[in-house]
Amino acid sequence: MPRPPRSADDPAPGSGGSSDVPPRTEECDPERCPCDDATCSLSRYARANAAASGRTSSGDFTLEATEQAIADRLDGMAVDMAAMTAVSNIYRAANAVRNHLERTVLAERGLTWTGWVVLWVIWIWGEVESRHVAEEAGISKGTLTGVQNTLMAKGLVHREVHPQDARRVLLSLTPEGQELMGELFPLFNAEEVFVTGALGHEDTVLQMARSLRAVVKRAEGGVA
Repeated sequence: MPRPPRSADDPAPGSGGSSDVPPRTEECDPERCPCDDATCSLSRYARANAAASGRTSSGDFTLEATEQAIADRLDGMAVDMAAMTAVSNIYRAANAVRNHLERTVLAERGLTWTGWVVLWVIWIWGEVESRHVAEEAGISKGTLTGVQNTLMAKGLVHREVHPQDARRVLLSLTPEGQELMGELFPLFNAEEVFVTGALGHEDTVLQMARSLRAVVKRAEGGVA
């Protein structure tokens, strides 16, 4: 198989550098490039091009390139760049963390993020009215109906009519649901530790939590 093209940081053939890697012995999969093979100069070449263009290896814009483009576009406008950058990063961080947790913990167990949040609310509060579950999960009653039906089909949630008002519905976890949450949350929390590890010391993590709580209270109309 022909040798993959050298990246800019590969030494020239015969230079004796450790990056002068031998040819790949298996076919490259274009759908996986750049792959995780640290010895693949083709993947290193793709990553170098992505970095130079301000895009990630998957073709998305990098965070730094996005922030620079926004700064260029808004140059001269009377806007609070600090506030805008903070809110933008809160939104982006929330999506990134959600995607990470779905990919690493929830997907292989057939759970969506919304399904997990519904299970969490019921697990924490015990038997609870469906309208309160929707409020706590931040979803509409219509969305909750679909999610609860899926969780009921999986044998994780039990639904019953309120004994004093047939218009109200109570949700609770089944024994299977209780067992799942007991097994799953430690794994979920391990990934929470991983993503917040970028902040360093525990005091920094707690300070971020307090700061975000103040933002939530202000945005929801409470007192910061």
